[in-house]
Amino acid sequence: MLVRATTAALLTSHGLREDVEVVLHLNGGPGPPRRLRLRGAALRGLHADERSAAGFLGRALTQPQRPRGQWVEVAPGFDDGGGTLSDTLREWSEATVLVLDAAAPPLQQVVHMLSAEGRDDDLAFVLSDDQPLGDEDLSDTMLRASLGTRWMQGHAAVHVVQWLLDQHRS
Repeated sequence: MLVRATTAALLTSHGLREDVEVVLHLNGGPGPPRRLRLRGAALRGLHADERSAAGFLGRALTQPQRPRGQWVEVAPGFDDGGGTLSDTLREWSEATVLVLDAAAPPLQQVVHMLSAEGRDDDLAFVLSDDQPLGDEDLSDTMLRASLGTRWMQGHAAVHVVQWLLDQHRS
């Protein structure tokens, strides 16, 4: 899921979305949580096929765990670091953070409201795996938005979000 969601967020049919940053949280396995960050504006070497993208991401995992809060560049636009979701949300303090949640108001409605308030320039999305995020993971300032009443696979949700945002901006 991580590889597909990453390529869905960053790639277009003929290039990269330069205004996108992806932060992946790897919480399974031994050791402390790990974060990988891909910055579309600086990223080089990511290819659309899944095997290549998985190898690209996997390169960071062969390196020693980074200290919490430190980002180390593995490749241009690709950083490895330790930390938790709370660390990422602190780093996103200037952004409007939206949590994808099937029980929330529709994303189109939330984006329209943010646009009317002039808060749609710097949006950040939180997408969990097959388990919804608990309230302990989130802050009161985050908004929830839905892509429908049925949960979808992560990469499909990313495609829908990108499409909706593209429609909103055009």
